[in-house]
Amino acid sequence: MRNEALLNAIIDNAIDGIITINDEGIIESINPAACRLFLYEPQEVIGHNISILMPSPDRERHDTYMENYKRTGIAHIIGYGRDVLGRKKNGSVFPFRLGVSEVRYEEQRFFAGFVHDLSHQKEAENRLMQYTQHLEELVKERTVSLNETIDALTHAKEEVSHSLEKEKELGKLKSRLLSMASHEFRTPLSSIQLSTSLIERYAESMDSSKIGKHVTKIKNSVNNLTTILNDFLHVEKAEAGKVEVSFSDFDLAAFSKEIADEMQLLAKKSQKIIYTHYGNDVTVRLDRNLLRNSVINLISNAIKYSGEATTIQFITRIESGSCSITVQDDGIGIPEEEHKHLFEAFFRAQNTGSIPGTGLGLNIVLRYVKLMHGTIDLESAVDNGTRFTITFPQND
Repeated sequence: MRNEALLNAIIDNAIDGIITINDEGIIESINPAACRLFLYEPQEVIGHNISILMPSPDRERHDTYMENYKRTGIAHIIGYGRDVLGRKKNGSVFPFRLGVSEVRYEEQRFFAGFVHDLSHQKEAENRLMQYTQHLEELVKERTVSLNETIDALTHAKEEVSHSLEKEKELGKLKSRLLSMASHEFRTPLSSIQLSTSLIERYAESMDSSKIGKHVTKIKNSVNNLTTILNDFLHVEKAEAGKVEVSFSDFDLAAFSKEIADEMQLLAKKSQKIIYTHYGNDVTVRLDRNLLRNSVINLISNAIKYSGEATTIQFITRIESGSCSITVQDDGIGIPEEEHKHLFEAFFRAQNTGSIPGTGLGLNIVLRYVKLMHGTIDLESAVDNGTRFTITFPQND
């Protein structure tokens, strides 16, 4: 009796379901774990065919399985474990692991089924499978996207290579054109300029104002053409990386005074270029040629965009750790909204009208100033003049 009570206690408290049936497939007993699993009370299933706990098609075929076993003795599930589906009282189907053992007791044959719920495990497996499928789909999508990107990059690379080849060809053509312009145009321009100077000298004794007027026009035109050629050649050298910076120590005040005197000869009628230097020191370390081109460009613009009888302030200043060069005029000024574009190549302010120019001068100045590690600042307003200030760091 004690052993029987112990056995019943073990069965009743087992975490897996335990169901026994006779050789007709009729349920003899069912433990609490199986009742909870199938949502039945014991009296609802005991005495009923085990097929009540099975979904179709096993539900209809179970009796045939039992008959075949009794007739042939060949077991397909007895003594083995397998994953099957069960049907709950509410009609829902769930997976479980079924192990069946054959038991003979008092000359009767019984079958004990051990039911282990696999719902959570199958759900986890399904989630894992869905996640795996999702990952596979993502990998496929990313692979397709990557292949498309690679194709696009390959195509873009081919286009860029083709464009670079064309750019190189255009660059070579531009260099040849500018070299030709330098050699072919400079010689006749020099001859024209020399002849003009001679005509002007020969005409002095004739006291002809008309000759002087036309000589001035020729000289101005030659100067404009020379400036245009120089601008193009400077840009070509800068873009080709052919500009070499050579720093040296020199007297900034003497250097600037020389430029001021030279530019005064090109000034308009009654225009004055006033040069002033501030600071006890006059020595700077910069590239003399690049600085000369930059300053001449700024003063040329001041002359060009200012009227007759105006004053151009040319100021140099050396202070602790830096030197600055300022060119200020009383000319037409620059619209404020165009300041941001002023140093772009070929850009000209809208209010320049018919005043000749290439729009390259300030772009060249900016390039040269940067090569010397300097900065350039602009202050200007329409009809209120313009002031450019170049600043360079200097070692004490």
